[in-house]
Parts: sequence; C-alpha cells; structure tokens
Amino acid sequence: QVHLVESGGGLVQAGGSLRLSCAASGTIFSINTMGWYRQAPGKQRELVTEITSGGDTNYVGSVKGRFTVSRDNAKNTVYLQMNDLKPEDTGVYYCNAGVRSERNPLVAYRYWGQGTQVTVSS
Repeated sequence: QVHLVESGGGLVQAGGSLRLSCAASGTIFSINTMGWYRQAPGKQRELVTEITSGGDTNYVGSVKGRFTVSRDNAKNTVYLQMNDLKPEDTGVYYCNAGVRSERNPLVAYRYWGQGTQVTVSS
C-alpha cells in the first residue's frame, strides 16, 4: 500500500509565501510524475503543476512565475513553493503521484493525498 501525506498549508496574507510538502511512503518501486492539484470552494479540482521523475515541469498559467515545484527522489517527496500568494489561490491542495509498487512494478497507479488547506486573505 502507498500513502501520500501533505503538509505545510495554512493561512497567509496576500503577497505572502507558503511551502507545501508531500511525502510518499509504502512499498514503492518507483514514482513517475508527481503533481499538485487544488480545489477552490464550489469549483472543480484543477492541476496546478506537475514534475516528472527527470525534473521536467508544467504549470497552469495563473501560477507561472510565482509557484515552483521540486522533488527529492531519494525521499519520495515533492514540494511546492508558493510565493506572492493571491486570494484566488485559496483552496485545498492535493498531492498526486503515479507510483509503481514493489509488488507490481509493471503498472503505475495514481495515488492522492488527503489534501491541505491553503487560505489567502486579502
């Protein structure tokens, strides 16, 4: 079994910064792409950013230049540095990862974390 655990959310004023972390644990063989999604109240969950095992990144337009995704493959951890936060960044942030387990390394399954709340006040 694989688990993703996020941390680092909280309440911050507009213009402030937060750093999210997501650690994967369990019988992991390898992890493919890891990403961060967010869901604002009354809206659908959206992809914010993702990073491949090789370090290639992709960002939604609204966060480009403000958010930075990184990962530590040795620790099975992905990070999201969020700077110049805006009230529209408010939402629950979810970690997502494509994981190959030791039990079945030929197939990658997508796992989700439980989410961490980010609230940006104006």
